[in-house]
Amino acid sequence: MSYLIKPKDYKPLLNLQQTELGITRIKEFFQSNLSAELRLRRVTAPLFVLRGTGINDDLNGTERAVNFPIKDMNEVRAEVVHSLAKWKRVTLADYNIENGYGIYTDMNAIRADEELGNLHSLYVDQWDWERVMTANERNIDFLKTIVRKIYATLLRTEYLVSETFPEIKPILPQEITFIHAEELRQLYPDLTPKERETEFAKKHKAIFIIGIGGLLGNGEKHDGRAPDYDDWSTIGENGLAGLNGDKVRRKGLKCTSIKD
Repeated sequence: MSYLIKPKDYKPLLNLQQTELGITRIKEFFQSNLSAELRLRRVTAPLFVLRGTGINDDLNGTERAVNFPIKDMNEVRAEVVHSLAKWKRVTLADYNIENGYGIYTDMNAIRADEELGNLHSLYVDQWDWERVMTANERNIDFLKTIVRKIYATLLRTEYLVSETFPEIKPILPQEITFIHAEELRQLYPDLTPKERETEFAKKHKAIFIIGIGGLLGNGEKHDGRAPDYDDWSTIGENGLAGLNGDKVRRKGLKCTSIKD
């Protein structure tokens, strides 16, 4: 079900030419800063992969991948990628990336079963990255360190936008707030997961939710995540488990998942 919200009498702050210019500057600035912060090498992403190879991301396991037959390969079917979560890990091995370094790409995808709204469409265009880490770094503290590096990149990007277009005012706080999905449930037991996100983000402005894909105290998940590559098994603060998480929006801000 679509949840697109367009306020009555809405007028954009920028015209079409300014918007296109802004998108170009943001993408150029953000990719160079993210690469420097996390020591990432840019690679080219595939638009589709062969069906049955196990490389395409199944998301929640129910979404249908857009697919088509390849005439010159005896009608073998290819699938437009949902995301590159699995492909990135294969690529890390192919490039023999050393510990502490990684890859990033500008991913394009089609998600035919996506719920359409202000933050999601059928067409996906997002930065995607993966980095090699050691077993000793597989902990909540390291996750938070990486998240803070990414958030610092977002803050610098926001400053660039406000300097380029004074009509757009900075809204992000200097620090991002962390919370586990179970703590969030206990804080707002009568709200849905999305409502909990909204209420907590209203208070703290920029938040990161840990443990999104794991079962909560009520036997439910905060949100769906692919169980064959996401990680919510590490015990962290307060005995709560889960390395997978998401930065959550404030007035339209949302980032791709932060994986361990």
